[in-house]
Amino acid sequence: MEDLSPFALALPDERATASLAARIAARAGPGDVIALAGPLGSGKTSFARAFIRARFGTAEDVPSPTFTLVEIYSGGGPPVWHFDLYRLERASDAWELGIEDAFADGISVIEWPDRLGALLPEERLLITLAFAETPAARIATLAPSPAWAGRLSP
Repeated sequence: MEDLSPFALALPDERATASLAARIAARAGPGDVIALAGPLGSGKTSFARAFIRARFGTAEDVPSPTFTLVEIYSGGGPPVWHFDLYRLERASDAWELGIEDAFADGISVIEWPDRLGALLPEERLLITLAFAETPAARIATLAPSPAWAGRLSP
C-alpha cells in the first residue's frame, strides 16, 4: 500500500517556490487538480504564476484572478484554469465559472480550494503554503491523492 502521508518542503525564497511549481507543472496532465491553500500572502499566486509560466515556457503576464475568479491559459496541451476563489460566496457558484470543464479536460490550479466544499475532487494534489523564519521563506506541505502519489517523491 502506498504511503499517502503529507510531506513538507522548505522553500527558502521565491525562486525555490517557482522551482517546485515547475516540477509539478511538468507532471500535471488533463483532469489534474492542484489545490493551493494557505493564509493571505503565503505565496499561492506566486506558485500559480510560476506553474503557468513553466507549463507554457513563457514569461507571460499572469494576473491574479482575484476579481474575475478564473483565468484560462492555453498554448499547446491541456488548458490551465487558474481559479482564485477567495471571493466565491457559495460553492455552487463555481458551476458558473465552468469548473466542470476544467475538471474534465484542463489542469486546475485552485487558490482557496476550501471554498469549493464538497465540489473539490478527492483526486488532487493539495499544497499548503505557510510562512517560515524569513520574509521570503515558505514551508510547502504536499498532500497527494493516490493519482498524484506515484508522480511525487519527497
